[in-house]
Amino acid sequence: MYSNLFSPIQIGNMTSKNRLLMSAMSINFGVDKNCCVTDQLTEYFVERAKGGVGMMLVGGGGIHPNGQELPDLPQVFNDDCIPPFIEMVKKVKKYDTLFGIQLMHGGRQSYLPEKVAPSAIPAPAVVKGTVRALETHEVKELVSCFGDSARRCRESGFDFIEIHSAHGYLINQFLSPNSNIREDQYGGSFENRTRFLLETIEDIKTKAGHNFPIGIRINGNDYIKNGWELKDTVRIAPLLEKAGVAYLHISGGVYGSTELTIPSMYTPHGCFVHLAEEVKKHVSIPVITVGRIKYPDMADQIIKQGKADIVAMGRSFLADPQYAKKAKDGNARQIRPCIGCCLGCIHAVLAREPGSCVANPEVGREYLLKHENPPSKKLNILIAGAGPAGMAAARLFKLQGHGVVICEKKKNPGGLLSLAAKAPGRSELSDILNFFELEIERLNIEVRYDTELSLDIINELKPDKVILATGSMPDMPVIKGLFKTKMDLVTNVDVLNSPENIKDKVIVLGGGMTGLITADYLADLGKEVIVLNRGKSFAEEMSSNDRYYLRERLKKGGVVLHKNVSVRQFSDDGVVFKAGGEEVVLTGFESVVISEKQSPVRDAKQLEKKTTAKFYMIGDAKTPRHLMYCISEAEEIARSV
Repeated sequence: MYSNLFSPIQIGNMTSKNRLLMSAMSINFGVDKNCCVTDQLTEYFVERAKGGVGMMLVGGGGIHPNGQELPDLPQVFNDDCIPPFIEMVKKVKKYDTLFGIQLMHGGRQSYLPEKVAPSAIPAPAVVKGTVRALETHEVKELVSCFGDSARRCRESGFDFIEIHSAHGYLINQFLSPNSNIREDQYGGSFENRTRFLLETIEDIKTKAGHNFPIGIRINGNDYIKNGWELKDTVRIAPLLEKAGVAYLHISGGVYGSTELTIPSMYTPHGCFVHLAEEVKKHVSIPVITVGRIKYPDMADQIIKQGKADIVAMGRSFLADPQYAKKAKDGNARQIRPCIGCCLGCIHAVLAREPGSCVANPEVGREYLLKHENPPSKKLNILIAGAGPAGMAAARLFKLQGHGVVICEKKKNPGGLLSLAAKAPGRSELSDILNFFELEIERLNIEVRYDTELSLDIINELKPDKVILATGSMPDMPVIKGLFKTKMDLVTNVDVLNSPENIKDKVIVLGGGMTGLITADYLADLGKEVIVLNRGKSFAEEMSSNDRYYLRERLKKGGVVLHKNVSVRQFSDDGVVFKAGGEEVVLTGFESVVISEKQSPVRDAKQLEKKTTAKFYMIGDAKTPRHLMYCISEAEEIARSV
């Protein structure tokens, strides 16, 4: 399968067995107090090497303490890092994977009290705080630090390194006029702004050897005013090839850019491929592309059409370490998919928490799970609910050898997530449902649809454990006039189930994720929509990356947002509320959509006292939250009982 994607390629003096690169990610776990790698990070990479990827990169390798991007990333700025790296490399390279490390300095995008950069210009977004401009001698010192770090990587046994020159970090800050207004030899002209990068390459070659492969990750476009552009990348690409780099890895975006470096599900697949395609016309060394490429069909076509030589994926390998093997063996439908929610990966990491994955709760736990023993006793498990939590639990229970039956009161699986997938730009939520459905079928798990949990079923199946994954339903608030209004009163579930019944002028009560997604859905249907949010912030449960694209859609759709709203009273055709210290009267509306809180559905819990089976609640039935908790709780319950 996918003969283009799984053909070998020469990169400098290396040969990769296929055209897949697991790109560097700042995963923010797996280091000790000195930021030397531990078994946690090692086993995370071992699992992905076992899965058949051709090349992998450790992310966030800090070359100097004043540029450590995040607190729990690997350091490469002293020799203490070498012994644990050696052990990591030995374990990973058993699996015929080229293993490298990305070297970087965060510059003004570092989470440090004092940040250094080419110029004293703060980052335009995300990272706050003062920035000090580097002195000329400090710039030269950092050039040397890159070289020293590369030497340590070679001594550790890594096959190659990648210099992070993209995404608004230090080298990108030197390259971009937006962040570099220096007046010495490292600022001003194109030649001066590129000097730091070219000197870094030269120093690395001097210290690590001319035959040690160096890759460059560089933006094809910063997507920010007065930033680095594609014409600049095309101009520097031949210079980098002449300097002896082994490959170019073309990405895009910086903190605060209009196109995000880590785009969410709203972004088209292959969003940065055109950048790599253009750069490839100007060099003969391999060019790597990246950016929302998750399906092997697309990756194979990119290689076949000559748009790039290698395809980089990050989050897809978080979601499924076996991605490459499954694709190569013709089992692409069994790949556990990234859904582009950005919650466990970028959102958690930017909150300085360990990285994880909504689709794959095993991320970061590989070192623990390798010691997991199979259950000593096989149980009969009855699961109520075929939403994502119920199906995830059923899958893992079955893989552990237990007997499993699911009962679902509706005619189809998916729960509320299947409705959320109907909203514009959110269809990839169906991918994780499809994965679980296919797994249920593959594992031959019995599902009884149109069947509510009852004492009769419990008596028939005699389960040892009953798992309630019965989800939640919209909660109706008590507000003066709400139940007397002449406007149609519906919930977000009603909207997504039967949009044809919703009239043209709509008030959405609720500014959380479901409220905004519902508002976007209605605006996409041509409705006039006002959102009343009684909270202080919009959609806090979403990742900032995902929320950014949704907010942009709402602007284009003309949706009017109000927050910190105090609702005084609903009228026959509108509402009176206070926001921003002013009273607002809305009239002429036809529908009110309730999309605030959800209430857990757990009526079946009362059956526990009538049976010897032990009951457990997971997902929204436990407490309504986002998808990450649903799947992680499902897998945890399957391991713990």
